[in-house]
Amino acid sequence: MRILGIDPGLRTTGFGVIDAQGHTLSYVASGTISTTHVEQGELPARLKVIFDGIGEVVARYQPGAAAVEIVFVNVNPQSTLLLGQARGACLTALVSAGLPVAEYTALQMKQAVVGHGRAQKAQVQEMVRRLLQLPGRPGPDAADALGLAITQAHAGAALGRIGAATTLARRTSGMYRGGRSR
Repeated sequence: MRILGIDPGLRTTGFGVIDAQGHTLSYVASGTISTTHVEQGELPARLKVIFDGIGEVVARYQPGAAAVEIVFVNVNPQSTLLLGQARGACLTALVSAGLPVAEYTALQMKQAVVGHGRAQKAQVQEMVRRLLQLPGRPGPDAADALGLAITQAHAGAALGRIGAATTLARRTSGMYRGGRSR
């Protein structure tokens, strides 16, 4: 299974692609999509760069699944809203390409990759380097994206084993009849 990890950001969005076969993980590619060449006040143009960039990554590497970091609430609500819009552009690009998307918090990713949720960026970079046997540390945005792909590789396998062992039923308690509320 080829997995694409996305670390959304309005200025820099990280991506990482891995192949997972059982417990064996292999590095495919990683990098960043930068919007710094677009004027800061041009939010729609920046979102388009992110959307198109994710589309190019999906077309080039043909992943079978994706994982995206969940936005946490910042001290500055405006920053949180802007980051949420960048995340929305990423999700829209992935869903438009027909990919199943898993979502993880930074805490969950750090727990899966480093072993504790309060790991520093350098620790994530080093563990990603070791897990994927890279010659050097990836940049912080690419490392987070690769960490999300690694998290999905581990979590996806575990969920698959649980699904095979039990009958999973869709919960309907919070759903609206006919897709709309009354």
